[in-house]
Amino acid sequence: MFKNIVIVGTGYVGIPVAAMFADKGFNVVGINRTKEKVDLINKGLCPIEGDEPNLPELIDKVVKNKKLVATTDYSVCKTADAILICVETPFDSDKWEPKYDSLKSALKSVAENMSKNSLVIVESTIAPTTMETLVKPILENTSKMEAGKDFLLGNCPERVMPGKLLYNIENLSRVCGGINEETRERMLQLYSHIVKGELYPTDCITAEVVKTAENAYRDVEIAFANEVALICEKLGINVYEVRELVNKAPYRNMHLPGAGVGGHCLPKDSLLLSYGVKGILTPELMILARNLNKKMPSHTAGLLIDVMKEKGMDVKGKKIAVCGFAYLENSDDTRNTPSLGVINSLKEKGAIVEIHDPFVKSYEGLEIKKDFYSCVKDSDALVFVTAHSEYKNIDLNKIKGTMKTPIIIDGRNIFDKEEMIKRGFHYRGVGKG
Repeated sequence: MFKNIVIVGTGYVGIPVAAMFADKGFNVVGINRTKEKVDLINKGLCPIEGDEPNLPELIDKVVKNKKLVATTDYSVCKTADAILICVETPFDSDKWEPKYDSLKSALKSVAENMSKNSLVIVESTIAPTTMETLVKPILENTSKMEAGKDFLLGNCPERVMPGKLLYNIENLSRVCGGINEETRERMLQLYSHIVKGELYPTDCITAEVVKTAENAYRDVEIAFANEVALICEKLGINVYEVRELVNKAPYRNMHLPGAGVGGHCLPKDSLLLSYGVKGILTPELMILARNLNKKMPSHTAGLLIDVMKEKGMDVKGKKIAVCGFAYLENSDDTRNTPSLGVINSLKEKGAIVEIHDPFVKSYEGLEIKKDFYSCVKDSDALVFVTAHSEYKNIDLNKIKGTMKTPIIIDGRNIFDKEEMIKRGFHYRGVGKG
């Protein structure tokens, strides 16, 4: 039934999905608007940096086997049996609405080229009712075809995570929301080729709510952990010891606190979920949690400012090395990275900020250094925002000898407080009083 598959968007969601379907023998075409990324994929190279187990090898294999190609041309949708849309859907906090520009553009281009009987699936995370109020109208109005009659339409929200892309796609359960029974049956048939986890058929709006709710739930969990961390700082105790002991109780699973929440999903999905009931209901808890998590990067910067004040120093004019720019350890994913909040908070106070990350090549004109020791040389303080494995193995004596002032702010519990103080560092950590 399925032979030709088109994947619109070849980022963290699209490229692993494309490679996995190609490995199962399907003819897969990935569409990306960036020619540079298209060329990279067609050379058999992985467009994602960082530690992504088995993905580079799989892409190389399926490209060499001519089962996966990439293009900028949407005309390939004309021969597609299934079209999966995997574009980003950020949220504009200022306007309090989703930014669906990429989604709208992709839908219009797909509708201009798709044929009858195609199965169109949105994997992108979207606000509840978006399938009915935006996706379906654009596809129908542009194609002059009717969903459910001339083509099938569904929503199968992704559940990927950098560092576990292939693993999550293969092993986690998926929710297959379709506009009718036929759509749901075909979605189950399609995804059963690459998903070993359970596949649950449902309607589109339930699928939309499931995805946004599961991430909103996690954001709330993290906010609770962060608030306990702030309490522990004031009480002079270690939140990580508190967490360990709390989790000894049955049915307790307190999350990890830290310097901030990043990634494409968590910072926006509670907002998308709330947007789905705009004008009907105003959610409170998840918005409070979101606002608390948003404050953690500036709080992390504040720890540095406070310790400098204690030492009679002003952060203005001081060289501060921010260690880690990706939002997630051992990844190059910079989407909604809390590091940016830390950097901006320090720059507002007049600090001279240098950035190190072993995986991130560039970000909107910011210089990001690859060599750790040259970055931290002559610095007045180091602020660790991402727990890259490299940081857990650094030579502490070496960096202490090369720094002007041995101040370390630990936003991810990379170091032991007592050990750092013993080594002569002025140490502060999120949640460590």
